[in-house]
Amino acid sequence: MRRMDAPIELDAIDRRLLRALQQDGRVTYDALAGEAGLSSSAVLRRVRRLEDAGVIARYVALVPPERIGLGLTAYINVRLEKQTDNPLRNPRDLFRAAVQTWPEVVECAALTGEMDYLLRVLVQDMQHYARFISDTLLMHPSVQDCKTSFVLERLKNTTAVPV
Repeated sequence: MRRMDAPIELDAIDRRLLRALQQDGRVTYDALAGEAGLSSSAVLRRVRRLEDAGVIARYVALVPPERIGLGLTAYINVRLEKQTDNPLRNPRDLFRAAVQTWPEVVECAALTGEMDYLLRVLVQDMQHYARFISDTLLMHPSVQDCKTSFVLERLKNTTAVPV
C-alpha cells in the first residue's frame, strides 16, 4: 500500500497536465486534452488518478492580498521557550495549535537554526502589524522572541511547483 506522502511516478503527460492545471485550475478537459494529445476521457482519468493519489490536493482561488486591503507582508522569525515548569505543557504543541487560529498568519514553517518558526503574515498596515505582535504573538506563553522583516517588493510570487 502506497503512503499518501510518498512521491508517485509521473510521466511527461502527467507533468504537462500538472503545469497546465497550475496555470489555470479551471481549464476544460477538452483544452487539457489538446495540450496532452489525448482524448478528454483519457485526460479526465489521469486527472482523477492524480487527485486520488494526492498529487493534486485541491483547487483554489488565488486572491492578491493588496486587492482586499492587506497591503503589508511581514516575515517573522519566532523563537520559543525551551524549558517549561509544567511537564504537561509542551511549548511547541501550544504554539502549533495557536498559530492555526491566527488569520494573519498565512504560512508557518518549522526551521533549523537559531529560530524555531518562520511566519508569513498579511496585515492591512503597520498599526495592524503592531496589534498582531503585541496582542497576539508576544502574548503567547510559548513565544520567547521574534524578529520581523517586511516585504518591500515582491520579485517572484508563484504557487506553482516545478514539474
